[in-house]
This record gives sequence, structure tokens and C-alpha cells, in this order.
Amino acid sequence: MGSQYTKRYTEECKWDSIALVDSSGKTVTAVAWELGISPESLRRWNRQAKAHRGGGQGGELTSAEREESRRLRKENREQQQTIEVLRKATALLVKENDR
Repeated sequence: MGSQYTKRYTEECKWDSIALVDSSGKTVTAVAWELGISPESLRRWNRQAKAHRGGGQGGELTSAEREESRRLRKENREQQQTIEVLRKATALLVKENDR
């Protein structure tokens, strides 16, 4: 349940605002005040857009890199589980052969 004062902006509005920041040469705060948007909201949208485009700062990953990382982690977990099953099976076979 959001506040009655919470504004919702369309994706188009967000992208247009970000484009205005990029093209105007003005600060994020100045553009935000001109558009009647919270400066912190516009800063957050701008950071998210840069990260999405791969222009993030300080090690931020692009969406594609995050997705690949997620996929590789899942693949790694599956391989670790397979290795564990094979270890247990090997141990059982060794015990069977020792009898």
C-alpha cells in the first residue's frame, strides 16, 4: 500500500528524463527540478540506465553480465552436485569390491 503522494512514472518518462540529462549538459538535480521529479529518483534511474548500458562505475555489471553470472553459478552448483554423487558412487563401488 503506497502513500497517496507516491508518484508513478512510465518507462518512457524515465528514459526521456535520462536522455534530457545526457543531452542538456545540466546537472541531474537541475533537470529533475525542471521536470518536477525528485532528484534522487532521477539519479537512481540514471545509474540504472548506465549499468544497463555497461557504463556503470566501480565494477557495476551490465544486465547481460549479471545474467551470465547467474547462469554460470547455477551451472557450477549442478556440476558440484554431480561430482558429489560420483564420489559417493565411487566409494560404494570400492566397498563392494573389497568384500
